[in-house]
Amino acid sequence: MPVPLVAIVGRPNVGKSSLFNWLAGRRISIVDPTAGVTRDRIATLIEAGGRFFELIDTGGMGIEDTDNLTAEVEGQIELAIEQAHVVLFVVDVRAGLMPLDEEVGRRLRFVTKPVILVGNKCDSPSLEPHAHDFYKLGRGKLLPVSAEQKLGKPELVEAIVSKLPAESKERPKRDVSLKLAIVGRRNVGKSTFINSLANSNRMIVSEVAGTTRDSVDVRFERDGKSFLAIDTAGVRKKKSISSNIEFYSLARAARSVRRADVVLMFLDPRLRISQVDKTLTDYILNEHKPAIFVVNKWDLMKDEMPTERFGNYVRQIFPMLDYVPIAFITAKSGKNVYTLLNSTCNTQSFEKEFSIMKQQFRRR
Repeated sequence: MPVPLVAIVGRPNVGKSSLFNWLAGRRISIVDPTAGVTRDRIATLIEAGGRFFELIDTGGMGIEDTDNLTAEVEGQIELAIEQAHVVLFVVDVRAGLMPLDEEVGRRLRFVTKPVILVGNKCDSPSLEPHAHDFYKLGRGKLLPVSAEQKLGKPELVEAIVSKLPAESKERPKRDVSLKLAIVGRRNVGKSTFINSLANSNRMIVSEVAGTTRDSVDVRFERDGKSFLAIDTAGVRKKKSISSNIEFYSLARAARSVRRADVVLMFLDPRLRISQVDKTLTDYILNEHKPAIFVVNKWDLMKDEMPTERFGNYVRQIFPMLDYVPIAFITAKSGKNVYTLLNSTCNTQSFEKEFSIMKQQFRRR
């Protein structure tokens, strides 16, 4: 049996991402007062009460996305609920029962799996009487917690573990064979590539620039090995960053590079290599990370430009990285995707690359 899934759902701004980070014990999801920050399903493996389960953060139910991605966000929420073994229905005790809470309750009415009603932001005992209003949701007694004040975690974990399905004898694999960070500027097809690797609609794919905001860990298996692909927000010039959300996204993309064993630097052959690409490549180099240049969407250019010509262009822009392999793929159709994955798994190639990188740094 696979690892049980626990999905966190609720209307916007009830503290779902704060709750997710609190239970995970580290900052994973972006937390910001702006409604609708979380779009994709953010997941992490948790061990608690002697059990393993995968905790999933989702976007706010019922919000109109500013980039017209409402249907896509709702689709990710529905997938999370459908696949989950336990659902955490999160409400805001401080704000009280809202019409949108009741709408979420109606949408969960026909969910047959266990649903735990969690009252977040219950920062003091004086707020607990407000919990009685939430009986109207038909989910029984509310479990009061406060992610911000770190109150009620043992009770919440106990409630989750008690609702999990029977434990499998097989222990989940916490370690992965390889961590891949997929980085690049906006709209180069990083999320499409992740979906192709995972063979599922794991990430929202859209022509809207900046669709992905968090760094999202996606586990998948191939040939008996477990991999972790880290999708990151598209990077752009710092002077173009216009909000806290974009700042957090950029910081998490940098952290993803540091966490990775191998970095896949995505390029769009229809566009000239920019200063953003150069800055990002410098960061990968400074972190001493083995990398592969990935030229995505090559199906749109193969009839106009020979592979060798674009490869020479990349080499001219990055002469100090002439040892870094270049892969040409079409993530949308899956062409060369698994060939690229096999290339990243070549241990001897990584050892050689590390050795060359060290020599390069000694010469500086």
